[in-house]
Amino acid sequence: MKAADVGLEFLTGELQGSHDPSGVVFTVLAALSGMEREYIRDRTLEGHEPARKRGKTIGGAGVTENHMLSMALHLREQEMSLRDITTKKGQHPSPATVMRMLREHDERTTAPFAW
Repeated sequence: MKAADVGLEFLTGELQGSHDPSGVVFTVLAALSGMEREYIRDRTLEGHEPARKRGKTIGGAGVTENHMLSMALHLREQEMSLRDITTKKGQHPSPATVMRMLREHDERTTAPFAW
């Protein structure tokens, strides 16, 4: 980092000013940052199991609903692009969400019937 002339500069606070990236301040802050990240990760993972037991879902909010799928199917039948489908009025799921929704629908509807 020194060869690339990279430094650490605090604009406010007790450590205000520029600091050498090979210096002790930079090293201590990097170590604290890593420890904090691990602490947050551990606490989050510890909370997953109790949440599941209470019936809570883990992860982002579900954005797919039946009417969203039916609208996406309707627009796909009109040969609209994925980008056009995701920018229609109403809720705006990401292109990846729409693509996954359509793929899962296609897999369910074209799966061979098993006895």
